Amino acid sequence: MEWLNRMKDALDYMEHHMTEPMNMDEIAKTACSSTFHFQRMFNLLTGVTVAEYIRKRRLTLAAQELAMTPARVLDVALKYGYDSPEAFAKAFRKAHGITPSAAREPGAVLKAFPRLSFHLSLKGDKEMDYRIVHREAFTVVGKKMETSCREGENLRKIPLFWQECNSNGTSDKLIELGDGVNGLLGICAEMNHEQETLTYWIAVESGVPAPDGYSSTVIPAATWAVFNSVGPMPSAIQSVWARIFQEWFPGTGYEHSGGPEFELYPPGDPSSEDYRCEIWIPVMTKS
Repeated sequence: MEWLNRMKDALDYMEHHMTEPMNMDEIAKTACSSTFHFQRMFNLLTGVTVAEYIRKRRLTLAAQELAMTPARVLDVALKYGYDSPEAFAKAFRKAHGITPSAAREPGAVLKAFPRLSFHLSLKGDKEMDYRIVHREAFTVVGKKMETSCREGENLRKIPLFWQECNSNGTSDKLIELGDGVNGLLGICAEMNHEQETLTYWIAVESGVPAPDGYSSTVIPAATWAVFNSVGPMPSAIQSVWARIFQEWFPGTGYEHSGGPEFELYPPGDPSSEDYRCEIWIPVMTKS
């Protein structure tokens, strides 16, 4: 499949440039993809961010070099992108549990993060219903937080953010601001590629100014692919997110257009087995 070859090309590019500076835009270009879409696809397919993968691979290769060659720690640190021995030693200890110098000792135990590979597997035996919707720009009002995409931190912190807003009255206030129309929105907005962070909003569509303590932003006009999620939160919707990037995108002629994504939560009991909500992803046809 075309998407499989694109991801393999991107992995080849990263592997061949482990000792050189890498630009996220160039990696995505190798996969014939937008930067945003490539990062989201990679993260949901592998469970790690692109930057995290590169970091772990470099520390794996650095450990092998220290264990098997007489190269100086400083030279190895610089080779794999660290500006100082101190920064390298800190990252190395976090990854391997020992110092770079200790890696040279006979019998030293090192951890290896192997190169990833993508293989075609038979999935998609369960249909995915979706619809395409065109919407003009609209304004939302709400609360926002910044979370890291590293090691699934966002998957842990976003549900906690929802719990906080539901328990302290924020969700009720937002519903009032939105006049009860549509429901609450969970928006994945700005993504910082270098810091591996994203800004997440709990908001409502609203034309009123943001009250004190709240913020507002504009969701740009877009063509959206809309998917239904049925089941208790957050496991049900996280499962749909995974299927979208693992099955739907690779199997269709669409790719992410790079704008904000959002989840739409209508009134109801989010813990019930029949709770229905939606995922909205901005898309465009592949060039």
